[in-house]
Amino acid sequence: MFSRHARPAVIGAVVVLVGLGAPPRVLAEPLTLADALARARAGSPLVTAAEAAVAAAEGRARQAGRPPNPEAGLQSENFAGSGPYGDFRSAETTLSVSQRLELGGKRRARQTAAVAEVEVARLGVSIARADLDQEVAVRYAEALAARDRLTLARETAQRAESLSKAAATLVEAGREPPLRAMRAEAVSREAAAAVTAAEAEAVAARRALVTLWNEATEAVELVEPAAAPVVVPPALVDPAETLDVRLARAHRLTARAVIDRERAAARPDLTVQAGVRRFEQTGDRALVVGFSAPIPVFDRNQGAVAAARADAAAAEARERLALARSVRALRDARASLVAADARLDALRGKILPQARTAVDLARRGFEAGKFSLLDVLDAQTALITAQTDLIAARLERAKALAALERVAAQ
Repeated sequence: MFSRHARPAVIGAVVVLVGLGAPPRVLAEPLTLADALARARAGSPLVTAAEAAVAAAEGRARQAGRPPNPEAGLQSENFAGSGPYGDFRSAETTLSVSQRLELGGKRRARQTAAVAEVEVARLGVSIARADLDQEVAVRYAEALAARDRLTLARETAQRAESLSKAAATLVEAGREPPLRAMRAEAVSREAAAAVTAAEAEAVAARRALVTLWNEATEAVELVEPAAAPVVVPPALVDPAETLDVRLARAHRLTARAVIDRERAAARPDLTVQAGVRRFEQTGDRALVVGFSAPIPVFDRNQGAVAAARADAAAAEARERLALARSVRALRDARASLVAADARLDALRGKILPQARTAVDLARRGFEAGKFSLLDVLDAQTALITAQTDLIAARLERAKALAALERVAAQ
């Protein structure tokens, strides 16, 4: 395909492309937060398991409404004895059908408890989805923050390298002592090492994100979202109607229904029986009718009723606890969101612009011989601190917003 003389050139071009890292850039695809949410919802094992739990609860609810099956019986007596009963000529054979009749509202109590369990399972699906959305939002924000820290590390390394070269030039000109050049070179090397660490952190953050939908590659390009508004007005969120409180309430109602179910189970059932008896000696037939019922002397289901009452008391306590936690979570999320917004405004409005201006002035003054290298390093350190704080403030705001949306999820 290629001539013998052209092959080295082709191989060299391939090596250059691999060295430049072209394939990862080509394979990277843009990924918005909405895309991440859609992928996680479609492939999350937690949501799948919660949906399967709903199907199981619905199956148990259907089964709870089924009545007992009838029973068929065949009985033969008065044979294989002595005298005229030594063979089957004097036998009496009875074919009967019996049906147990559930009394005391057992089936209705079972159905009520099973329907309550279905509601618990459905709320479990909603909570699984809300938890997943919060985790995706947090991991996406962490991946964005890691990417921003990598960008900052690279910019810092470039500035440090440029400053190191400028310091070396001034040392050669006799305007700075050699120690200053060594200091600038050390700062440059530290900044280069920080780039390597930031690259590893960014890869790990992207990997943690894509594993939420079981994807193997982390070659994604995160899209910076617009300033996220508060989707649900905090003042309109009722703490008593959050998912966690509704789930605790459903558990309490289920526990009360279980008490009724166990009480009904203590009531004895009636079994009626009807059949036909054949007298082999005469060939005659006769009907046989009867009924039976257990005598509740030893077992009246007291232990199960006591256990159900204890479970109901525990469910009521958990509902009160869930309400208290819901109120606290709402207040904490609101306070965190307000604090993050205030911090962002301060960093964007005053701190960061002032830090950039200080770096520019110190750099120009250093090149003009008016400021020392230490002045430039201090100004750059202040700028890096402000930029790092800005990234952290964005991350904290994203986490606070995700927490607020999780509490307010319906």
